[in-house]
Amino acid sequence: MVDVPVAPVPSPSADPSPESALDPAEGVVVVTGLTKRFGPVLAVDDLTFAVQPGRVTGFLGPNGAGKTTTLRLLLGLARPNAGTATIGGRPYADRRQPARHVGAALEASSFHPGRTARDHLRAYAPQLGVPDRRADEVLAQVGLADAAERRVGGFSTGMRQRLALAAALLGDPQVLLLDEPANGLDPEGIAWLRQFLRWLAAQGRTVLVSSHVLSEVEQTVDDVVIIARGRLVHASSLAGLEALARPAVRIVSPDATGLASLVDVQGWAPVTRFAGPGEATVFDHRAAEVGAAAFARGLELHELATADTSLEALFLQLTADPEPGMPPPPVQPFAPLPGQGVVP
Repeated sequence: MVDVPVAPVPSPSADPSPESALDPAEGVVVVTGLTKRFGPVLAVDDLTFAVQPGRVTGFLGPNGAGKTTTLRLLLGLARPNAGTATIGGRPYADRRQPARHVGAALEASSFHPGRTARDHLRAYAPQLGVPDRRADEVLAQVGLADAAERRVGGFSTGMRQRLALAAALLGDPQVLLLDEPANGLDPEGIAWLRQFLRWLAAQGRTVLVSSHVLSEVEQTVDDVVIIARGRLVHASSLAGLEALARPAVRIVSPDATGLASLVDVQGWAPVTRFAGPGEATVFDHRAAEVGAAAFARGLELHELATADTSLEALFLQLTADPEPGMPPPPVQPFAPLPGQGVVP
């Protein structure tokens, strides 16, 4: 099915909720020592991080890393075995009208197929204490105004994603927790989503977006929290992640024995991956250093080049299981983001 055209992102001045009405302390998300087991499976393992208001934070990790479980723990949909998860200094369940403060979209399939988009939102409006007209406002915001009277059963995956986002926005919340919101969106929809999330953050809202693909959110986020196997591996600004890009040099030589000898003599064996005889990638060293060492030993090189150190490659490096004989990826312990302390 073809998605409906997306709506233009409104200017911040068009939003009736002034940024000054939002209390920054109420937008801080803090996870401390969070642990969750499902029988023998350790889904979340002593996880600690913080998310700040006025920023888009990417909550990243491969499928099965524990992202959705963490979001469910934040929303009180699961009980942790240890640790705490608070929003604005309080557990989600302790708020009188939590959905007015926190908007969440954990899946885009929990819709009655016979209901229209407008009726789906109207069913929730009384529970949130918002008027019916709010349903039309959020449908317009997410580009579904023309589909308001269409039954959800006929929606494409992308349209369901936008309806889930509309439901999260229904209570005009300060904090948004979105699980893989770009799934099913076409390129135009993804571009719109990026602008829309940044527009929400510009109002002082807290936006936490999970994804298993860094490139999907790279152009959107200000900060990143990366987990693997339920544990934190990195938390920083996006610029801080970029600064961690691990240098690597690809070498190709017709003298496979000489190349192996060079790696051994230079002490590079622990940080070298051989792709085959005469082909290797040396990590944590620069091309000039590798080239000079090869020249000094008279080793003929057919290729000497900086290897891929893109953010996506770094993300895969941080979240991958260590290969036999290779050092584990550098683990970045939790620290408050630069200039932003954790609010207790």
